[in-house]
Amino acid sequence: MIDIRRIPDRWRRLDVTVRDAPLALLLAATSFLPGFQGSGTRIIEAPARPYDMLAVAVIVLQAAPLAVRRRWPAISLALVVIGFAADQLLGYHTPTGTALPIALLSAGAHLGRHRLAAVLALSAAYVPLVVALDRLHPGAEEPSEFVTFYLALALFWGIGAWLRSTRAAEAERRRRVAEATRAAERTRIARELHDVVTHHVTAMVVQAEAARYLTASPDRLDAALDAITDTGRRAVADLRRLLDLLNPGHDAPDRMPSLGELAALVERIRRAGQPVELVEDGKPAEIAGSAEHVAYRVVQEALTNALKYAHGSRTGVRVRYGEKEITVEVTNDGSGTRSASPPGGGRGLAGLRERVEALGGDFDAGPAAGGGFAVRARIPVGGAS
Repeated sequence: MIDIRRIPDRWRRLDVTVRDAPLALLLAATSFLPGFQGSGTRIIEAPARPYDMLAVAVIVLQAAPLAVRRRWPAISLALVVIGFAADQLLGYHTPTGTALPIALLSAGAHLGRHRLAAVLALSAAYVPLVVALDRLHPGAEEPSEFVTFYLALALFWGIGAWLRSTRAAEAERRRRVAEATRAAERTRIARELHDVVTHHVTAMVVQAEAARYLTASPDRLDAALDAITDTGRRAVADLRRLLDLLNPGHDAPDRMPSLGELAALVERIRRAGQPVELVEDGKPAEIAGSAEHVAYRVVQEALTNALKYAHGSRTGVRVRYGEKEITVEVTNDGSGTRSASPPGGGRGLAGLRERVEALGGDFDAGPAAGGGFAVRARIPVGGAS
């Protein structure tokens, strides 16, 4: 059984010549119907000539090229023009004369090169045609009628040219949207890479540095080495997930960390030697969109910076869940020491500010009033990333 709903899709998948051929056949068939003979386009008012074998050739010469009007617009237009001129000079006035405006419109829309040359050639060819018709039928038409017919043909070319420019503008718009989408995706992946690499590597460096002083305590040393191993495995897993996003064949949804994983994040930071207190007020909204992921990254980056620049200082994480926003505050008292991990250049905080502001929120990071450092963010729930 044929699925009628799939017919349009199947039709669009056919070759363009196959899709254009029915119009050519219909126009040719119409010309042979008794009621339509001699009732076609005519530049001058003159009696129609009865059909003969030459009329068949004229009809085919005008109608058949329409099958390739989009594949080879220049060839199609040239053949139709020759057929139309023969139709007018011989006086058949077949309905296939309608092929000329159709071919002009298609050429205006699809002709890629030598467009100006085509316009000049067609305009120049119109002059001897008019002269020849006027000699065959002196005084049959006023000169203004010839000009009007020319302007009508020019209108069809102009419509085709407008369609071409509209199509080109739409293609350019789609290209720019695609480029912007790719750029945004690259930026997102770069930020994720920064967050993942900086967080895990910083934790591993701090844990390795601390392990140097635990050689006299085998149990604590084993625990420190286990923590380093676990952090390394997490780093590899996260990197693989991000690299999968760069695979063109990847179509699985990307699993982004959310505030439900805050407790595990805080526990890993504690294992790296940073005393952290987590306080959560309220309950997360059922649909928080990108807000939860951004809030998680704010906490992660703030804790990573605390490990880097204030290792060992007391650190507090407070997350408040509201109906319309999530508020995050991460503070440390500044009493710790700077770790041996390499500096990040401030890229992480700048990236967080961009993410938060993209959702319509507020972000602030700087020295706290009573000493130490504070990171605060207000993130609207349901904002577009």
